[in-house]
Amino acid sequence: MPKSESARRPGGKFRSGRTALLWASTAFCLAPVPARAQDFTQAIDQFFSTHLSAPEVVQFALFTGAMSAALASALWLIRERGRTARQNAVLRAKVSALNTQVAKLEALATTEGQRAVIWEDRDQKPVIIGTLDPRSGAPEERSAFLAFGRWLEPRSAARIDHLVAELRDEAKAFSDTVETRRGVPLEVTGRTNGSSAVVRFESLTGERAEHARLALEHGRVVDTLETLQALLDSLDAPFWLRNAEGALAWVNRAYAEATGHPNSAATVTDGTELFGKQTLEKMTAGREADGRYRSSASTVVKSDRVVFDVADAVGPFGSAGMAIDKTDYDAMRSELNKTIRSHEETLDKLTTAIAMFDENARLRFYNQAFQKLWDLDQSFLDSKPDNAMFLDRLRADGRLEEKPEWRRWKDEILAAYRAVEPQEDVWYLPDGRTIRVVANPHPKGGLTWVFENLTEQIDLESRYTTLVRVQGETLDHLAEGVAVFGQDGKLRLSNPAFARFWDIEELLEKEAVHIGEIARACRFRLGADEPWSHFAGVVTGFEDDRSDETGRCMVGDTILSWMAVPLPNGQTMITFVDVTATEEVERALRERNEALESTALLRTRFIRHVSYELRTPLTNISGFTALLQDKATGPLNQKQSDYLGYIASSSDALKLIVDDILDLATIDAGIMELDFQEVGIEPMMREVASGLSSRFTEHNLDLVVRVTPDVGSIYADAERLRQVMINVLANAADFAPENTVVTFTCEEKEDGVSFRIRDRGPGIPPEALKEIFDPFETGGKPGRKRGAGLGLSLVKSFVTLHEGEVKIDSSPERGTEVTLFFPRVPPGARVAAE
Repeated sequence: MPKSESARRPGGKFRSGRTALLWASTAFCLAPVPARAQDFTQAIDQFFSTHLSAPEVVQFALFTGAMSAALASALWLIRERGRTARQNAVLRAKVSALNTQVAKLEALATTEGQRAVIWEDRDQKPVIIGTLDPRSGAPEERSAFLAFGRWLEPRSAARIDHLVAELRDEAKAFSDTVETRRGVPLEVTGRTNGSSAVVRFESLTGERAEHARLALEHGRVVDTLETLQALLDSLDAPFWLRNAEGALAWVNRAYAEATGHPNSAATVTDGTELFGKQTLEKMTAGREADGRYRSSASTVVKSDRVVFDVADAVGPFGSAGMAIDKTDYDAMRSELNKTIRSHEETLDKLTTAIAMFDENARLRFYNQAFQKLWDLDQSFLDSKPDNAMFLDRLRADGRLEEKPEWRRWKDEILAAYRAVEPQEDVWYLPDGRTIRVVANPHPKGGLTWVFENLTEQIDLESRYTTLVRVQGETLDHLAEGVAVFGQDGKLRLSNPAFARFWDIEELLEKEAVHIGEIARACRFRLGADEPWSHFAGVVTGFEDDRSDETGRCMVGDTILSWMAVPLPNGQTMITFVDVTATEEVERALRERNEALESTALLRTRFIRHVSYELRTPLTNISGFTALLQDKATGPLNQKQSDYLGYIASSSDALKLIVDDILDLATIDAGIMELDFQEVGIEPMMREVASGLSSRFTEHNLDLVVRVTPDVGSIYADAERLRQVMINVLANAADFAPENTVVTFTCEEKEDGVSFRIRDRGPGIPPEALKEIFDPFETGGKPGRKRGAGLGLSLVKSFVTLHEGEVKIDSSPERGTEVTLFFPRVPPGARVAAE
């Protein structure tokens, strides 16, 4: 068999060679001593020559080299590990010694009452050691302690920040005394040590603390004095200080300038006085008498005679005084008095009543027209009565109409003293006069009242306006067309019926249209049959004997009967009457009725659309108003709060109106659905009465609720039933006289229940009673709160939807009684009831 085949067989020569190689290398590694190296080498050579081939020898060499390298590395690693262990033991001993030293140093540095801040390097955070007395207010926490401004008095903090910056930047040592916010003094020293900066805070005790407090207080006093002197130097009024002997100790810049010196020191050195000897003696006498002096004094300043208002007072140091120049003030006051007298003389000659009241509301000036208007005694006016007394006097004399709430009305009138803008009102006096009242506030307090008698003016305007309105309304509402032409043929007067008959509205928009233009316009439309050529002859003719003329003409499908009547001053009036056949009139009426129905339908759709469109802005207004009223939004002044209250109440009122309009529109459209359920009558009545109690209390009304014990409950829409009760009771609250009783009762009927609301109000006029349930009708007489006229209309609609009935019995003597009948189970609610 060949050698190659024998090497591949398991258990062949190659495998036995590898085994031999392994044993040989093991024997090589285990060779004990060099003494036997020769024998060992010979044994190896014999072994290799006997058992191994050349490739196997190479493999053995490589393996032996790797084993030798690994053995050498292991020996080196063991030796290095031992050396590292010895070094670590030495380092641990050094660290332990250093920690012991640091602990000793920290124990020495953390003496109570001292705290040090050490900056080793600019880029490193400082080290803080030690503690201060907690009573000083110094924080323990590191970052809080370094924020000096938080626990040191502001000036001390600023000073320490500056000194620390100089210490760290320029190595400038310092020693200072600071004060904490709790008033505790601390001694602060700053030193450098190599590259380190150390600032030490030390609490002071005993005499050192007292001395530090005195030094700080002295600094504050000096700073305050210098600040006050700087302030006094900035004043234009002379100011001086005297010592206990009465000599000048300090004066301000204005004093030095007034005495002709360049500065205060020169003035004090020379002892130059601002006032003369007589004035100085008076000042001395005043100080000795009661410790102060206050008067006017004159002196010469820069060649001018100046009058000063002088004040001088005694103090612990000596005395202090101040002089205020009032020369210009006296001149202005004199000029003002002259102006006031001139104005008063002018106002006294006016026919309009004027009265001036000062800031204390006392009469200061009145003119003759004022006395004549109110017919008041001269002695009463000269006693300078206050404004409230003046109003009470007018009331007592019967010159003012009686007010139901006199005190409240008077307070509203006198509120003009607190107003900024002029207030205007109109008073209707018992004698029939009408007075326009204007209250004009003065900038410095007080009021000027202007009373203008408008009686004659209003009477003339009323009569003229009434006459013009009556004539105009009469002419405009005539069925006949009327046209008045002057002698020159130009149109002077016409009504809408005239323009409508001849379809010349655009032409009549011009002024003074000539009859010839009207004739041409009608000829173009009607042809040769137009009658205006004849009318032109009647109007512009020169006949001496002018008489009435009548006739008829055809204008399209309309037959007009006309009459020409001569008027004074050569004028002519032509009237036109529509005499078209009755069937044409009926056709026109039918068309008009259809137009009205379309208009009503359009109105209903419009109201429904507008009401829905109003909901979103109303919701936004209410929401933003509530947001502004919230304290979290920000503070408001009183006027802003009042305005927001008005906006909120108006939004709520408008929302109720919109809801009522939507309800009416829904009912008119026939899509209103009721949610029938069993409703307890007495709880519902008590709930509604409780909700309206504030409204009745506001008008001093008593609301009495009576319910029979066996009334039980009914099936109804609870929300609509509550809305019906609220509307009727609110109507009673608006019309019932004060200090009367409104009764709200319920009793059982044969097939339902009957609610009655009765008040002692003025009643409803018979003509208004017929339309009381129509939308937007308010019953003729306005109540305390004028509404939109939807309440009773909704009441009628909701009761009808419940298949109930509403009755109103009203008279001026007995008041008004509203009866609401509801069936116990309406036909629409029977399924829900079952």
